[in-house]
Amino acid sequence: MSGNHVTCEEVIEQLFAFLDQELEGDYSAEIARHLERCRDCFTRADFEKRLRAKVRAAGTARAPDRLQQRVREMFSRFG
Repeated sequence: MSGNHVTCEEVIEQLFAFLDQELEGDYSAEIARHLERCRDCFTRADFEKRLRAKVRAAGTARAPDRLQQRVREMFSRFG
């Protein structure tokens, strides 16, 4: 996988591992350099970062009481 330049396909395939900082240093650096040069891949990576931040933030919000009640009712019907 590693080489002088990573392709857009490689970046997209490895994007989640890159964002999770699960790649080796040199390969991660190659992807970071690619993202600096490639607007399409940068836009995709930026979207994924923002989406993750929104999901994290939503995970800390409390659901409205009515929604909680509807979910409990649904589970009681199927449980």
